[in-house]
Parts: sequence; C-alpha cells; structure tokens
Amino acid sequence: MSAQPSLDSPLLSVQALQVNYRVRYRGTHRLLAAVNAVSFSIERGESLGVIGESGSGKSSIARALLRLIDVHCGSVLFRGADLLQLTGRALHAMRRHLQMIFQDPIASLDPRMQIADIIVEPLVAFDSQLSPMQRSGRVLAALNAVGLDAAHLHRYPHEFSGGQAQRIAIARALIVEPELIVCDEPLSALDVSIKSQISNLLKDLQQRRRLSLLFISHDLAAVRFICDRVLVLYLGHIMEIGHCDVLFDRPRHPYTRALIQSAPLPDPVLARARQSTPLKGEIPSPLDAPSGCVFRTRCPLAIERCRIEVPALRQVGANYVACHRAENVEL
Repeated sequence: MSAQPSLDSPLLSVQALQVNYRVRYRGTHRLLAAVNAVSFSIERGESLGVIGESGSGKSSIARALLRLIDVHCGSVLFRGADLLQLTGRALHAMRRHLQMIFQDPIASLDPRMQIADIIVEPLVAFDSQLSPMQRSGRVLAALNAVGLDAAHLHRYPHEFSGGQAQRIAIARALIVEPELIVCDEPLSALDVSIKSQISNLLKDLQQRRRLSLLFISHDLAAVRFICDRVLVLYLGHIMEIGHCDVLFDRPRHPYTRALIQSAPLPDPVLARARQSTPLKGEIPSPLDAPSGCVFRTRCPLAIERCRIEVPALRQVGANYVACHRAENVEL
C-alpha cells in the first residue's frame, strides 16, 4: 500500500542523512563520509537549490534520495513514507512521483532506442493499463511541453544537440507526472545560450505544474533564477540555507560569500569594481577532514574555537548558518 501524503507536511523531509563510501586508502579500507548528517526539507511546489564546490556531496545527496546508492543512516520522508525503508512494490510505486534529470543528456538516453520508445518507457513501467493510443498521446503531449514535436519521435539520441537531448530527458521525467524532480547539474553540459533556454523551460514547467525541484548546479545565476531557497554544501556538511534572494544578497557564512563573489559577472564594469577575496587552497579530502569546522582551513575568520568545536546550524538573521562567527561576516 502506498503512503498517503499529508498536505500540511513537506513533500520531502531529509533528516540526518549520512552517505559513506568504502575506499582503499594507503593500503587499508576506510569509510569516506560524502554526506554528513544533512537535514533539509522541500515543500510542495518549491525549488531548492544545492550549491558547493566539486566534492561537496551534492550528487551523492541526489543519488541517495532516489535509492541509486546505499545510505548509511538517516531518514528520507517523501509523501509521508520513508524511502529508505521501502522495498519491492512499495518502492516501485513511489518512484513514479520522484524522477531525475542527469548531467549529461546524451549519456542518459539509450542510443539504441528511438525517442518515442525512450519517453514512453516510464509509462510502460508505471501505467501498463494504458492503451497504445493513450500512450502515444501522452508521449506527444510531453514532447510538446518541452518545445519538441512529432517530427522528433522516430529519431535516435545521436541526431540531437545537447539542448534538444536535455529537453527529451525532461519530457521522459515529466511523462509520469511526478511531484519532485531531482536535477543533477542539468545545465553543465550545455552552451551558454542553451543554458538560458533550459533554465526558462524548467522554471516555466515548475510553476505551471507546481513541481518541486531539487536543483543542483555550479551555475549560481541559474540557481538564483530558478530556486526559492538555497542550500550550501561543503565537504558533506551544510554551511548555510536560506531564501534565495536573502542568501545571495546577505550571505552569512564566509564560504557562501566566497562562492558568490567568485561567480562571474556579465558586466565587465561591475566585475572590475567588485572587491572579492578568492578561496585559498583546495577542498580537503573527506578522508582527512579538518577537526571542528570543516571549512576552517580555508576560512579568513577562523579562530581557535573553530578548530575545537563543530558549529551547529543556527538562525542568524533570515538564514540558518553553521558558523561560530556568522555575525562577523561583512554584508
């Protein structure tokens, strides 16, 4: 029996999610903590952006939510049921409500299948009672929703550009009418002009269909355009979370501030006038994470307390921040 969702609760509620990988390191096997006790929620119709440098754990969170990798501990409540506890038919039934758009659109499409077969595949899995005519109608409607038409149905993935392939991947995710779509770097493989088109498409679909999105991206401009709230990750830990405009205009964590300042500005005059302090050094290995605050080795505000004590996620202004000195960040 599938769980009945409550309209008063978040669509997705993640509590203390821990994702570990077993790796071989210096001749021994050790556990690498890719996601460390991460908690967040997504409301119905909300877009949550996830940002952070490569190696922060963003994709591990995405794959953990869809049960594509194992989770060490924690809970993932979706539509009132813990996804981590579901098995068999119950898990299969829940998957239709939770779909994913991958980073590489061409690689996510089977090169041996025509587009019509790729898009209809989720319907075969979840709505087997539909007639061939009904399926064809749903496929065409999904294609039209992403700006393609019937002329594309009988072609193969290699015949499309990256932007068109990503539209096809979006159509495949939409066809079973999910409530939440996980977008794992959906813009990174696209040209600049195509990024804008896909960003507009995702925002339009999200608003018209009241979709919830978990939007993972390095493109901070796209995150600000699409998302309602933003979660900042560093080395598997949440550094800051808050409303999108507030977080971008008034970042409270030194890491958030550094990320925003490092983003390119389209206006060369503003870019030259901007005073920023770039992050120094590389992100440490999760196998040898710093004690206390994991960001302290690169933080310009670090003090002795940062070495000893792990900062709790607490409210500072309108944001929630894991920093002992959040009040000292210049706004």
